[in-house]
Amino acid sequence: MADSARLAPGDRAPSFCLPNQYSAPTCLESLTGKVSIVYFYPKDMTPGCTLEATDLNEIGDELRDLNIGLLGISPDSVESHFQFSERFHLGFDILSDTSKEVMTAWGAYGEKMNYGRKVVGVIRSTFILHPDLTIAHALYGVKASGHAARILRLCQAMAPSH
Repeated sequence: MADSARLAPGDRAPSFCLPNQYSAPTCLESLTGKVSIVYFYPKDMTPGCTLEATDLNEIGDELRDLNIGLLGISPDSVESHFQFSERFHLGFDILSDTSKEVMTAWGAYGEKMNYGRKVVGVIRSTFILHPDLTIAHALYGVKASGHAARILRLCQAMAPSH
């Protein structure tokens, strides 16, 4: 995937409406008016994705206190997301993008290196959005470990003071 397909700070976040783990349609526009996090991950129940989701879940109260939205997106099915969410008691919506169209629009699906070889797949990515749904931070190829703490620091720096 060419770098030109990647989003950058100042870009408008591509719109979407996808089903969450309860089959309810969830749209990007629901995040309007607050700083928000949209993150893309490869697969439910895998070690890295579980670590990322549970770490983000652990900072959930702090995010809510700052009025920061959080959505996860992967190509897994609604049923898989429901099981993942229930098993790890996730307090945020995870959306099903089985067609990978949304991931592609956000530059989070394409060629990547995996254990030293080029493959096509989900690029673990996180976006922090301004309240007007423009990109504040576009983080591609992130590592799961320590990522939630980094995201929290970036969000705290953007949050209006109380």
